[in-house]
Amino acid sequence: MSGDALSQDPAELRRRIDSTKAHPARVYDVFLGGKDNYPVDRAAAAAALAANPRGYLDVRHNRDFLRRAVTALVKEDGMRQFLDVGTGLPTAENVHQIAQRTIPDARVVYVDNDPVVLAHAQALLTSGPEGRTDYVDADFKSPAQILEQAAKTLDFDQPIVLCLVAILHFVEDEEAYPIVRELVDALPAGSRLVLSHLTEDLNAENIRAVQRTYTERGFTFVLRTRAEVERFFTESSLEVVEPGVVPVHHWRADNAAPVPDQPEESYLAGLDDIEKVRYADINDVTDADINVYAGVGNKA
Repeated sequence: MSGDALSQDPAELRRRIDSTKAHPARVYDVFLGGKDNYPVDRAAAAAALAANPRGYLDVRHNRDFLRRAVTALVKEDGMRQFLDVGTGLPTAENVHQIAQRTIPDARVVYVDNDPVVLAHAQALLTSGPEGRTDYVDADFKSPAQILEQAAKTLDFDQPIVLCLVAILHFVEDEEAYPIVRELVDALPAGSRLVLSHLTEDLNAENIRAVQRTYTERGFTFVLRTRAEVERFFTESSLEVVEPGVVPVHHWRADNAAPVPDQPEESYLAGLDDIEKVRYADINDVTDADINVYAGVGNKA
């Protein structure tokens, strides 16, 4: 790694950051209660929240799906290598923290192309002493570069978990499906694909309103049906494991989502709606709140 990514000149990183245009990773960071975002990102998040006041449940349950999937793959299947593409900004319970809690020598490679993420990559690289965590500065649309760089850390002769969590709805069909196939084709037998994706199947009116707020800001935003999400698995010859491709809050919801520590009421009252999201208990979710499919596939 990614060593060269982290050694980039800080001035060059600053030059790459466009704080005048919202970025998906930074908008996601807003919903997760992060601080590594700009007013334009907070405005995009606030507009999305205004369009769908319980839309933060999509983001938070998407993140909790990642926690549950990684936990299951480590504890039940003994998976010890992860390639997390489109990782976003560091937040509580990153993949390496979840995996290394059970398997201390687990290896994780994070991939993103946002310079703000890159500037904070050092926070992601705080691995346990026995494991290894690395960061690749690459675009999702450059799978060959991702694979070449990841191979410096991961052993491609052993199973790898590919995480594509809430990234594919930012990519058009003609690129999305071939890229996923190329990434999966490079993985050995026994590997897994962890995937989540926004859809209009479930609560179309809510998510279409959110879609408008993002496309107005120049984002590609593709809502796919269950069949179209399943196609990412079937076109790569993956067997979807139980319970299949399902609304994200139904994917093996064995454990309640963690509830954030609550501040004093007086403090909470002084926050705006988007700031209050980080303290919300997401266990009151209903089917009418969710617009995300999730699934895990197995490469035979």
